[in-house]
Amino acid sequence: MQDSADRTAYRPIHDRKVRWGLLAAGKIAHALAGAIQETEGGTMVRVAARDPERAREFAEQYDIPAHGTYEDLYADDEVDAVYISSTHPHHAEQALRCLDAGKHVLIEKPLALTVADTERVLDTARARGLLAMEAMWTRCMPLVQDLVGRVRGGQIGRVRSFAAAFTMPFEYVDTHRVFDLANGGGALLDIGIYPVTLAHLLVGHPTHLQVLGSQAPTGADDLAALQWMTAEGAVAQVICDSQSAGASRTVIRGSDGWIEVHGPVNAPTSFTLYRGRDADGEEIRHPQHHYRHEVEEFHRCLQEGRVESALVPHADTIAIMTILESARRELGVHYPQEDAPLTG
Repeated sequence: MQDSADRTAYRPIHDRKVRWGLLAAGKIAHALAGAIQETEGGTMVRVAARDPERAREFAEQYDIPAHGTYEDLYADDEVDAVYISSTHPHHAEQALRCLDAGKHVLIEKPLALTVADTERVLDTARARGLLAMEAMWTRCMPLVQDLVGRVRGGQIGRVRSFAAAFTMPFEYVDTHRVFDLANGGGALLDIGIYPVTLAHLLVGHPTHLQVLGSQAPTGADDLAALQWMTAEGAVAQVICDSQSAGASRTVIRGSDGWIEVHGPVNAPTSFTLYRGRDADGEEIRHPQHHYRHEVEEFHRCLQEGRVESALVPHADTIAIMTILESARRELGVHYPQEDAPLTG
């Protein structure tokens, strides 16, 4: 439950639809556009993209105006909130421009390239009295909320370990965004953020972190294995790999039972709860509407005048980015946008 400090002076948007502007018009922007169309609380009013032709085609598909530049979108008084789905290195500056223009922001994961920029965006949003939220859709899924509630509620006893792997084979091309350091490439930020987020939700923050991995010829991380211990004595183990295929399996083990999560780590389909030594587990499912859940959470926050979502709190966004950046430091991955190489 959020306290009064999480409320702001902006007028809650509860008597009309939230007017969305979309910054970038790629595949993921189409996914969010569909989610906005499926909700009752929002409507798309503008789109802008680096490629004007792409913006025009997107605008025609959804029957909305297209802006010629990002600056036009920032200045548009008809836009309440902006969804930012450009590549990682651009998130922070674009979010800051939106906030300076008085707009709420939903920023695609990772919220920024570094911890420092993540903190800068969230501190600015709070100072401006505006809602800022990382678009970590997994956290907003009812299935994941139920899973977290059962684990934290002690249904498998004291949590002892968490293990998850998320692998997704991308064809190696040095200019592909997953391998391009200048474009924020790397398995950690692209896919590793999902199992790290789930581990952080279910097990907790590291007291110390161990990392193994490898780098692509471009210097971007292509394989990372993270292991950490929490203050409560649980162990988390996470693997992410942009060069291999395989089933995504997530298991949480406790002193009185265990849970197996089915489906991809970023979009689980169900989970089975095993109590004690009972071989017959209980399978739990919830309706899945993917991006719609995060859009509805964003709308709910605006309706209540929040500057922060309880499902995607600022502190967790920063904490998870800290884990990812620490792992990147161990692997020796350095982005050209950083002032100096990270050191241990």
